[in-house]
Amino acid sequence: MTEDVQQGGVEIAGAMRDRFDEVLTPEALEFLADLHRRFDARRQELLRARAERYEQLVSGRQLEFLPETKQIRESDWQVAEPAPGLVDRRVEITGPTDRKMTINALNSGAKVWLADFEDASTPTWDNAIQGQLNLRDALDGTIDFTSEEGKSYALRSAEELATIVVRPRGWHLPEKHLLVDGERMSGSLVDFGLYFFHCAQRQLDAGKGPYFYLPKMESHLEARLWNDVFVHAQDRLGIPQGTIRATCLIETYPAAFEMEEILYELRDHSSGLNAGRWDYIFSVIKKFRTRGRDFLLPDRNQVTMTVPFMRAYTELLVSTCHKRGAHAIGGMAAFIPSRDPEVNEAAFQKVTDDKTREAADGFDGSWVAHPGMVELCKEAFTKVLGDRPNQLDRKRDDVHVDAEQLLSVSATPGTVTEAGLRNNISVGIQYLHSWLQGTGAVAIFNLMEDAATAEISRSQVWQWLHNDVELDTGEKVTRELVERLVEEELAKLPGEPGDYEAARATFLEVAVADDFADFLTLPAYERMD
Repeated sequence: MTEDVQQGGVEIAGAMRDRFDEVLTPEALEFLADLHRRFDARRQELLRARAERYEQLVSGRQLEFLPETKQIRESDWQVAEPAPGLVDRRVEITGPTDRKMTINALNSGAKVWLADFEDASTPTWDNAIQGQLNLRDALDGTIDFTSEEGKSYALRSAEELATIVVRPRGWHLPEKHLLVDGERMSGSLVDFGLYFFHCAQRQLDAGKGPYFYLPKMESHLEARLWNDVFVHAQDRLGIPQGTIRATCLIETYPAAFEMEEILYELRDHSSGLNAGRWDYIFSVIKKFRTRGRDFLLPDRNQVTMTVPFMRAYTELLVSTCHKRGAHAIGGMAAFIPSRDPEVNEAAFQKVTDDKTREAADGFDGSWVAHPGMVELCKEAFTKVLGDRPNQLDRKRDDVHVDAEQLLSVSATPGTVTEAGLRNNISVGIQYLHSWLQGTGAVAIFNLMEDAATAEISRSQVWQWLHNDVELDTGEKVTRELVERLVEEELAKLPGEPGDYEAARATFLEVAVADDFADFLTLPAYERMD
């Protein structure tokens, strides 16, 4: 059933399924309403500031290290000491909060599980609330799962379980099933608020704490908003200040120029930065899409972490974190082990090389998307760390990155190929097909794809189309070509092409339109119930 109105001006516009009342209690809804009324106006103001900043870039302004925050970058300060359960982060596994993944991630042997309400999860109402139930059940030790094939899943002993770090949705995403005073709530505040309300004390009782990954921020002022939310939430529930810890994803181009400021704003609650590589590349295209070929990128598999602008970004992230006593967490290894030994051998070598490079560069840990990759990542970091939990003492004083290096996109080698265009089309449509059906982490071509890879796929198609790029075949990227390849790639997928109509329409809406949608998940979300 659907509840029309709850007390205190909070309306639930989603179905109240079994046990949802355990999450959506009157007290929890009152807490959410308080967060909305106190902080949503600032959130909206900061989203408008994003648009204003983009217009400045369109008019010719360049990204830079902010003159007004120079004192922060040059003064002496440190973030909080690593919190219990976040001292050793050499391997972290990411994934949605469905029941099976919750158990498998916690049992995986990883040090941390990024419990994802964002890019690896479709923000359906059921996913949002059932995910909160799954996290609470996991902390209570009551979670179990039996598959359709009859396979049972249960948690190991508490000492072996990964530390839970929740990633709420980004500031830009709404939650249309919860209204406060007639206004949609922020998905960020819903995900944060429900987990904090129900699980903060549970985590403290377990000897850890309420920890978060913060996505998609574009400025230190957005980090300041999160910090103010944390301070208020801790006071409201009587949790000691500084109990919350947050790791920020540096996955937007503007944020790369404000790393120190972001750490500073959250310093009493900060536990590091993460290099969100795919969203970062997507943001490069998005922010400079009007600059023509100066910011034109080749096939996404050619934009490795060693090309000049990506190398500058990761070097700066490590040196910034260690200068301030914060963890530096590396990028995602999205490979999924297959039944083909040759495919596995080649992929394992690529992942090993990637993680070995990150450990050698000073990262304290890195991400994997599948339990089968945990030991490989752990081994690469253990070769560098040994028995040490991290390498925060490695300051990287040899790194000196300037704005020009961060902006050196034009120095990226590579080509735009028909195979790359076809891959972007196929991945984008396949991912959206699953996303619209409620699954946000999707295995495609032996990789675990999420919203970030769908974003770069569609944004590259848009960029190549609007810059009259010529493929390796000599054919120019046009709308007609993209539409033809869409039909050809659809014909290769299982089922009937008509099965993918909603995904096809959404992909074309964000890949070939004259106007560039800031996030494909926004129009896609409106297509969902």
